[in-house]
Amino acid sequence: MAKKKQRPFALFLCLLLCGFIILGPVYFMEYRPENRQEDPMEKEIKWRGVITLWDYPHLDVSNGSRYGWIVSKIKAFEKANPGVYIELKPMDSKTGPLELETAIQTGSLPDIAPVATDFAMIDRGVLEPIDSYLTREEESDYKTQALNAVRYNGKTWGFPSMMTTYTMLLNLDIFQEKGIDPPKDGNWTYEEFVETAKALTFDRDGNGKMDVYGFNSYIDLNNYNTWGILLSDGAQIFDDSLIYRFNDDRAKSGLKKLVDLKQVHGVTVPNFGENTEREAWESFYKEKQVAVYPVGTWAINVMNSLRNQGLGFQIGVANYPIGEKGVPISLSNNVSAYGIFKQEDPKKLEMCVKFLKYVTDDEFKKDLARLGVFPVKKSGEDIYQLDPLMATVEKSLAYCENLPTHPNWMTIDGILQSQIRLAILGNKTVEDALRDAQLKIETYNRITLEH
Repeated sequence: MAKKKQRPFALFLCLLLCGFIILGPVYFMEYRPENRQEDPMEKEIKWRGVITLWDYPHLDVSNGSRYGWIVSKIKAFEKANPGVYIELKPMDSKTGPLELETAIQTGSLPDIAPVATDFAMIDRGVLEPIDSYLTREEESDYKTQALNAVRYNGKTWGFPSMMTTYTMLLNLDIFQEKGIDPPKDGNWTYEEFVETAKALTFDRDGNGKMDVYGFNSYIDLNNYNTWGILLSDGAQIFDDSLIYRFNDDRAKSGLKKLVDLKQVHGVTVPNFGENTEREAWESFYKEKQVAVYPVGTWAINVMNSLRNQGLGFQIGVANYPIGEKGVPISLSNNVSAYGIFKQEDPKKLEMCVKFLKYVTDDEFKKDLARLGVFPVKKSGEDIYQLDPLMATVEKSLAYCENLPTHPNWMTIDGILQSQIRLAILGNKTVEDALRDAQLKIETYNRITLEH
């Protein structure tokens, strides 16, 4: 009886096996990769090839690398998109603008670079507008300040990735040594700042020479660490019509404040004005002879890391001294944003967009704290809840002024920095330095327009 009951089941298995033998080849022929109908989304990303990315360094304090975060993003993206390769070319923060200018002149541009806030470059028609690739949800998540930084002539020119600014780092060990309190809530007037800097400039070992100084910095192209003082009385470099204005009473007052720190008050390291960025930075973090040092926010992570290794000291942060403008000003290209250079292949353009959306997605906010920068999206505003120093600096972003949008800014910046240096060194008066800067800048602009 048991054998009879098993016959229907055995018959069913035989029929199933026969069906598989007959229909199986037909099924697999129909659904082999080359015959299968593609999903529309998959069809959109079928481009394969090399995308060139030029990028500036961002120090990751978790491992000391300068390009580690972007390399990890590249590897993950390449793994998720077989056949797509991202070729990274590191750029130096000082020579990078010149490299890009050379690339434009020679027609050897990369596909992607952090240039979406460079309105002079946008004016030259070398970037792709990306409005059609931004969803309403994505657009609404960006902070207004970040989105405005990449909008020009009614179009959006790139994907913001991070925000940063300059701040004043304080060596609180020196403050405590002299019994001086740091500024309450990080705010101080210029007069309060000067009095504090004087008290923190002293001869520690009693040999008749100053060992510790209240303030130090440096002057260099594409560095705006001292401009929070220069603009504190409300000076403008250009007005809304891009007419040069940095030679009025407000500009003279701001430059005098900076010059006086060395020439009148004597609170700076003696070589301020002729020192290099490295020399200035080492005087603060390594030699520990400077109480107040203006620097990018990346330095906060560096100093915390040094202290954890027993090599640093207790730090604090403060805003730039408040002048006649009434708020603590800083100047920087405070929004970093990737732009896409003109593409002949629309599919490659879509892949570039896909890569940049991946690089700047919500997961990226986890990396920002390691890089010492701030989120460009509202959804990332909570990353510094447990970091009071960075939380304090983040509030000052509201007072950060963007670099001028003048198409000749790189040359103008060089002229200005040179004249500012001459004034700090005492080789020119404030009035002469600003007058000569204006003459050189207006002459350069006129010659540029004629050609």
